[in-house]
Amino acid sequence: MKRCGWVGDDPLMIKYHDTEWGAPVHDDVKLFEFIILDSMQAGLSWRTILNKRAAFNDVFDGFDIAKVAGYNNKYLEQLMAEPGIIRNRLKLEAATNNAKCVLAVQKEFGSLAEYIWQFVGKKTIKNSWQEDSSIPASSPEAEAMSKDMKSRGFKFVGPTICYAFMQGAGLVNDHVASCFRYTEV
Repeated sequence: MKRCGWVGDDPLMIKYHDTEWGAPVHDDVKLFEFIILDSMQAGLSWRTILNKRAAFNDVFDGFDIAKVAGYNNKYLEQLMAEPGIIRNRLKLEAATNNAKCVLAVQKEFGSLAEYIWQFVGKKTIKNSWQEDSSIPASSPEAEAMSKDMKSRGFKFVGPTICYAFMQGAGLVNDHVASCFRYTEV
C-alpha cells in the first residue's frame, strides 16, 4: 500500500496518516484540538506531538473549549511540571488564549467550523502533488487564515502552522496522488 513519504514506519504515524490526516473535520472540538496540537508543534516534529497527544487530551480536559478558556495561571504552572506534554509556557498560555478566541468565533459565526471552512470556500482544496517535496509549507488561504486569526487575538497561528492545520483537518488534500488515501479523502 503506497503512502505519503513523510509517514515512515512509525505505527502511530501510520495510523494517523491512514485514518485522520486530510479527512475533512467539521467538529469544533476536533478542530480546536488540531489548532492546539499544531501550535504545540512549532519547532518540533509531528511525531513528537502525536506521542504526547494522549497526555494533551488529559491535561486539556478532552479539548473542552470552555474549560481550557477558563484555565488560570495556577493550572498553567501545574502543566509546566507535566512531563507528558510540551512544557513551553508561551504555548500553554496560547492554548488558553486561543480557547477564548474560539469561544468568540463561535459566538460570531455559530461554530468554529463555519469560521474555519470559509477560508477554503467551504470545500476541500484538492491538490495533486506527485511527490512530497512539491508540497508547500503555506498557501494564500493559509496566509489569509493566519492574518484573520491573528487579528482576532489567536497566538501561534502563523501561515505555516495554519497550513499544517489545514492539511490535518482536511481543508486541503495534500496526500500525494499515488497515496492510497488521496482518493479516499
